Parts: sequence; structure tokens; C-alpha cells
Amino acid sequence: MVKKKSTSKDKKVFISFDAPDDRFLKEAAIGQSKNKSTPFKAQDKSIKKPLPQSKWEKEAEKKIKSSELVMVMLGKKTSKALGVKKEIELARKHNIPVVQVKPQDSSPKRVKDGGRLYNWNNDNMEKLLKKKK
Repeated sequence: MVKKKSTSKDKKVFISFDAPDDRFLKEAAIGQSKNKSTPFKAQDKSIKKPLPQSKWEKEAEKKIKSSELVMVMLGKKTSKALGVKKEIELARKHNIPVVQVKPQDSSPKRVKDGGRLYNWNNDNMEKLLKKKK
């Protein structure tokens, strides 16, 4: 598979997810944006590897500040994930919009203050991720 380079036309997205349980949701969302037939693109600004708590928080804040959107991927336990709650708090601190996305045919609990809830489908992903011209 040829990896596409990010461009300034790609929306910078920090994807927040419950790391132990929902990494596959994050990977699927980024994978979807890389599909040639998809009319939107996203630069993945999320943290790629585990870090000690103090470094994690500084890195999360830096990456969230450089993002245009924080997208919370909702899984079964996301509403209780402390890291997700902290990432939402950091996004609010820096006035970065936050939305929640849930897989279709699922009913996970929403994260408090996590923004508007969207079903995960092409129309909604395009609405959230397509760069405005």
C-alpha cells in the first residue's frame, strides 16, 4: 500500500479514543480518510505510542493545540476513559471543536462535554473532515 503524504488540504484531526479497547476505531477512521474514493482527508495528530503521564499530557496538549478538530471515537468504555476526558478538557481550554463519533448500530454512552454525537458514515465523516475552501 502506498502511503499518501498529508497536505495542507487535509484537516488536522486529533482522534481521542480509549487506548486499550478502541485503537481499531481510530485506525479505521484514519484508514477511511486515506481511501482514494473518499472525498475527505485527515492528518492524524494523535499520540502514536504510550508515554509516562507527565509527558503524555504535554504531548497531548501540543498535538491538540495544532489540530482543527478533536474527534472522540466512542466505544463501550470510552465514557469512563480518563485520558479521553483529559483530551476533551485540553481541547476546550484551547477552543478546539470536539465531536463524538459512534459506529453505526451501536449505542455507547456519550462522554460528558464531548460535543455533538454523529453516526459513523461517509456523509458525516465528510461533513466533519472535509476542509472548507
